[in-house]
Amino acid sequence: MRLMSSGPALPPEILTVDQMAAADRLAIRSGTPGIVLMENAGRAVAEAVNARCPSGTVAVLVGPGNNGGDGFVAARHLARHGRDVRLALFGAREALTGDAALAAARWTGGIQAWDAALIDGAAVVVDAVFGAGLSRPLPASVLSMFDAARDLPCVAVDLPSGVEGDTGEASTGVLPAQATVTFHRLKPAHVLFPGRALAGEIMLADIGIPANATTGTALLNGSALWREQLRQPDWRSHKYRRGHVVVVGGPPQRAGAARLAAHAALRTGAGLVTLAVSSDALVAYIGDPKALMVAPAAEPDGLQALIADTKVRAAVLGPGNGVGPATRRRVVVAAEAGLRLVLDADALTSFADDVDSLRALCATAEAVVLTPHDGEFRRLFPDIQGDRLTRARAAAERTGAVVVSKGADTVVAGRDGQAVINANAPASLATAGSGDVLAGIIGGLLATGMEPFTAAAAGVWLHGEAASAHGTGLIADDLLSGLPSALQSAQS
Repeated sequence: MRLMSSGPALPPEILTVDQMAAADRLAIRSGTPGIVLMENAGRAVAEAVNARCPSGTVAVLVGPGNNGGDGFVAARHLARHGRDVRLALFGAREALTGDAALAAARWTGGIQAWDAALIDGAAVVVDAVFGAGLSRPLPASVLSMFDAARDLPCVAVDLPSGVEGDTGEASTGVLPAQATVTFHRLKPAHVLFPGRALAGEIMLADIGIPANATTGTALLNGSALWREQLRQPDWRSHKYRRGHVVVVGGPPQRAGAARLAAHAALRTGAGLVTLAVSSDALVAYIGDPKALMVAPAAEPDGLQALIADTKVRAAVLGPGNGVGPATRRRVVVAAEAGLRLVLDADALTSFADDVDSLRALCATAEAVVLTPHDGEFRRLFPDIQGDRLTRARAAAERTGAVVVSKGADTVVAGRDGQAVINANAPASLATAGSGDVLAGIIGGLLATGMEPFTAAAAGVWLHGEAASAHGTGLIADDLLSGLPSALQSAQS
């Protein structure tokens, strides 16, 4: 997915369908007529069509609501630029109301029958049928039209018809867009899959809605949200001031997971990192980078003694630890010590049958960040359903922790409902060990003193940035060497 904005910078606010409708109404009450907003929207769509497909016939498919009104305006501007435009309306013209009826009245090019023959010979299709508000299956006649258009480039208005704006979920038969033109602010479906994949390149147009009309509870993740909390070493810094992280390791054959997490914590800014492992695993954990310390302290008593050192600020538990009572006991020790915790992988699955105990531990520790992938999430919260944003918020509210629901569209949610959706992670992150690196990044940021929510958001973004910069052939180890550049990018 590629995001573009007609303004100076992409605004971070993500609005639900209802919140966007409220912004429209506020703009109208503030003195901007609805038809002016519609004219601006349709003009932006026409410009996108001309930029992507500058010649050939344009088939404009319009629906019965304001999305269709945008389509009528786009058709008029395209015709003014000399384009051959064919327009079909799903529904009756006399049923149009409000600004959509006014936009239709300004269109003088005629309305053709809703028939797949409209697509024959077209070079590009404009999908202005339903937009973000449809929450039912696509009608059969719309599906037939979309089937006829599947081999053509499509520019969608707001969202491809059949994609639900608040969740990104899609009806059967959605026509994938090469580009989607949306207005004022993004909606969840622009950044949550599968909507994000179906929308293609997303172009955000300023249509005249004032910025103060925006009220949302989710944000697009980006460095502007948390850059000021990134701690930079100065003349007063020393390793303990920068933060000491303990990463708990598992058996020798799983040493790679904890080592990746520990290295990532060190790279991300922790002043020192200690791997707490069992005595018989020491040899497996000793190696590069040589700055990592290794201590025989994996068992509860030894771990308790290690973290009793008041200079230990954060702990990462779970990567390669094994599932079961031993891992649970380590989590209990770390939580009761009042540390800032990242619980990942086996540390999460070890509580799959006792989320109440996990919630109690989240209240005991100074702060907890949970980082489940989809399988771990289902094991912990089998009753929580819905899109990733809804699920992450529900899990954060239930546990009192910051929840990082990992996936191609990772969501970070706090218990107060605040959330960020990440959009910079490439598909190459689907590789063994990348989640261990993410856990370590967040642990390192927690150790430097970042707030838990912003540490999680920053960690997810840095993880994606390091992966994107590497390109193809990525393995988890490559993320470690990419972290310094990612941190530099975040600060610029």
